[in-house]
Amino acid sequence: MNAVIPSPTGQAAQGGTGSLAAAGPWRVRADRSLSEVADTIRALLAPHLGARLLPDGDPREPGSEIVLTLDATGVPLARTVGVAPAGTAEPADEAYALTVGADGITCRARTPEGIFRAAASAAQLLLTTPSDGAIEAQRLWDAPHYAWRGLMIDPARSFVTPDEVRQIIDLAALYKLNVLHLHLTDNEGWRLAVPSLPALTADADASDPSGPGSPDPGTSTAAAFYSAGEYRDLQAYATRRFVTIVPEIDLPGHCAALRAALPDLPPAPAPEGLADRFPFVPPLDLADAATHSAVSAVLADVCALTDGPFVHIGCDEAVGITADAFKAAVHELRSVTRKFGKRPVAWQESSRAGSGPEDIAQFWVDVPMMDLPASAEELVTRPELAASGMTMEIASALRTFFAPSDHDIERVLAGGGRLLLSPQSHLYLDRRYAAEVTPPAQAEVAARLGFPHYLPRDVRHTASWDPASHGIPDESVAGVEATLFGETLRGIDDLTTLLLPRLGSVAETAWSGRPPLWAEYRGRIACHAPLWRERGLVHFAAEDVPWA
Repeated sequence: MNAVIPSPTGQAAQGGTGSLAAAGPWRVRADRSLSEVADTIRALLAPHLGARLLPDGDPREPGSEIVLTLDATGVPLARTVGVAPAGTAEPADEAYALTVGADGITCRARTPEGIFRAAASAAQLLLTTPSDGAIEAQRLWDAPHYAWRGLMIDPARSFVTPDEVRQIIDLAALYKLNVLHLHLTDNEGWRLAVPSLPALTADADASDPSGPGSPDPGTSTAAAFYSAGEYRDLQAYATRRFVTIVPEIDLPGHCAALRAALPDLPPAPAPEGLADRFPFVPPLDLADAATHSAVSAVLADVCALTDGPFVHIGCDEAVGITADAFKAAVHELRSVTRKFGKRPVAWQESSRAGSGPEDIAQFWVDVPMMDLPASAEELVTRPELAASGMTMEIASALRTFFAPSDHDIERVLAGGGRLLLSPQSHLYLDRRYAAEVTPPAQAEVAARLGFPHYLPRDVRHTASWDPASHGIPDESVAGVEATLFGETLRGIDDLTTLLLPRLGSVAETAWSGRPPLWAEYRGRIACHAPLWRERGLVHFAAEDVPWA
C-alpha cells in the first residue's frame, strides 16, 4: 500500500475518494499555532519538490495540500515506554493519524510532536511516489513504542561539518528518530570548543597513533571542531525537527586529545602487571586535584552550552585503570554532571560503579557478540581478522578484558537503572557489508569501510534485531540507539554509505518495538533510494534489497 518507514500500525484503504496525483504543485497549510512546524516541513520538502513546492502564500493558487491540524480524530492513544530525550517527566505524545484524499494529505495529532511525525509520513508517501504517479487514498495511524530513538555519529575520529550534521539531522527526522548523539571527544580529536580550556581545540586532531581505533592515515581533520556558536545553532536546528542533541565527552579513558592539551596530568592507578603490556592511553585519575579541576571545567562548559537535559560521559574501555579508581572516576563524572544541571548517560561499563534509578547505561557489548576467534584454526579461516592484526594473544586479552560486560545488564537491572539498547552485534553500523551482498561497483569502498574486527553482515542482519531478544523488561529500557563510529571514514559519503540503507530498519524497530518483516520491508526500503539521491546522500546498493 505504501513505503512509509516506520510502517504505521494502522492502515486502511479509503474507498470511493480516488487517488492523489503526486505531481502537485504542493502547499503546506497549518493551524496558526503550527506555523513553525509547517516551515520546517517545507524546508524538508524543498530539495525534492523544487518549483513544485508553493510558497506560504495565496491559498487560492491551485495545488495539492499537506494540511497540519491539532485534531485528535482517529489518533491512537500513545503507550510509549522509555526515557523522554527532551527531558519531560513523561514521553511526548507523538501519536498521529493522516488521511490521503483526492485533494491532499491531512495530518492530525494532539501535539506539535505528533503533527511533525505525521508530516514525516506524509513526506515519505509523496517522495517515494514517482512524480507522474499517484498516492492511493488511505488512512494511517500510529504511535511510537520507545521514547528514545537515537543515532550516534563520531566527529571525534572523522569530523562531520556543521552543514553535514544538519543533513544527518534531517535524515533522522524523516525517519522519526529523535536523538542525535555526538561522540565529540576521543583519542583522535576534541571537537567542541570549551571556553574554559581553549587549548583543547588549539589542535583539534591530537590523535594517539599507537592506540586502538586510530583513524585511517590518509585522513586529516586538523583544526576541525564546533565553535560554541555552531554547537548552539545545531541544537536549535535539531530542536525545530524535534531531535535532541546529546553530546558525549568520553572519559576517563579515550583521552589522548585531552592529554595532548594538558600533558602534565598524571595517569590513573594501573592494575599490577598491565603497564607497558599493551598499547593504551593512560586513563585520567579523577582523584588527582588538577585532573578533577580540568574535567569539572570542561563539564561545566559543556553543560552550559547544551540545551537538552542529557550529557554523555563515556566511561567505556578504560584500559589500564584499577577497578577502584574506575569506580571513583564514574562517581565523580556523574556527580559533576548533575551538579551542573544535566542528567548523565554513560556506556554500560559505568554499571560497575553501581547503578541507581536515575542512571542510564548504554548497552553495547558482551563477549559472545564480539565474534572473537576461539582457536588458531578458526583465526586462519577468518583472514580479515588476521589482516587487521588480530592474534590469539590479542583475542585472549580482549576476552578477559570484556568478560565483566557479560554481567553489566544484571548490574543495571539490580540497581533500578535504565538501559539504552545499542548492541554491537546489530546496531553498530560501522560494520562491513558482507561480500555476498556487495555490488561490483561498490566493492572497493565496501572493502575499505567498517571496523575490521567485526564480522561482515548483510542488510537483513541489521533488520533482524529484536529488542526482546535480550530479555530486558520494557520498564527498564530507556530506548534504542544505533551507533556509527568513524574509524574508517573519510567524509560524509562514507558515513552515509554505512548508514543507508541500514538506518531504515533501526528506525522502524525503535519506533515499533519489534523488527520489520524482511520479505515486505526490503521492498519498502528499496523505494527510498530516490529520496536519498535527491538529498545528495550516497547509499550502499546492497544486493539483498530489490532496488527499483
